[in-house]
Amino acid sequence: MSQQFQGVLAMIAACVIWGLSPLYYKFLTHVPAPEVMAHRMLWSAVSFALLVAVQGKLARLREALSSPRRAGLLLLAALLISVNWFLLIVSVQIERVMETALGLYIFPLLAVLIGTVVLKERLGRLQWIAVALAALAVVQLTFGLGVAPWLSLTVATSFALYGLVKKRVAVGPVVSVTAEVLLLSPVALVYVIWRQAQGMGALGADLPTDALLVLSGVATALPLMLFSAAVQRIGMGTLGLIQYINPTLQFLTAVFLLDEPLNRYQVIAFALIWAGLALYSVQSIARARVQARVQARVQAEVQAEVRAEVRAKAQARVQESARRKSAMASAAPPPL
Repeated sequence: MSQQFQGVLAMIAACVIWGLSPLYYKFLTHVPAPEVMAHRMLWSAVSFALLVAVQGKLARLREALSSPRRAGLLLLAALLISVNWFLLIVSVQIERVMETALGLYIFPLLAVLIGTVVLKERLGRLQWIAVALAALAVVQLTFGLGVAPWLSLTVATSFALYGLVKKRVAVGPVVSVTAEVLLLSPVALVYVIWRQAQGMGALGADLPTDALLVLSGVATALPLMLFSAAVQRIGMGTLGLIQYINPTLQFLTAVFLLDEPLNRYQVIAFALIWAGLALYSVQSIARARVQARVQARVQAEVQAEVRAEVRAKAQARVQESARRKSAMASAAPPPL
């Protein structure tokens, strides 16, 4: 099995776990969302800390938290991703998982727009059309429902800003997320202890609930481990296409397994977003191919220059050797 195929399988597995995660939290709807979130953060910290220790990356973790500036950025990233995690839990409890799926579809297009404004990245024509279609989807959904899709927009915005902050932190994905959950875990621990002390805590109520709360850390860590493995084995273009499995599964889960209603305004919104994502993907794939050709050409030119330099050095050595032999022959005494 090739490294690339392993990467594809790892990314698909990660997206399937993420996409089906609403079903996991559906079994915890009897626990208040803040408490579920606190346990998820707390047990994620335990899971990631063990993972980093097993991988021998504790020194990198200490280094990541040693710089005040880097620690501040990691704390900001932690707050943003915690918003994202919390909204998923809330969406399951209030039966609006479809809105989080829409937010995850909007996220890539919003991230592109933020990259243009903040990082001064240039967009192609198709990418601008894709962003416009996403904006049109949000506008028609707002007018159709009489209220803006705040849940979708918050999910998309928090995730896009999270990605922007992560670009400023030169730390690997596993070490970075470990630092993030560790920074917020004291707050989660205090909240869990307070709930338990007040007799309102869910931990200890029954074995299934205990298992689900504790294993939420593993359910959070496992897909990220798979994602990290995939990033090292496949290109970003392939990665970007496969990641749409996540919101697609959440959408299908909401409609067919959680029986959430789907009105015509949402259908139009999803259709516009899907059209935008198709255009965005076409443009991204085209750019990736151009970059690959340029890199291949540059690499070929570099290799040709290296070969020419090696040949020139070899020829120079041969000439120098011949010159020395000639000099020695001329300096030799005449035969008697």
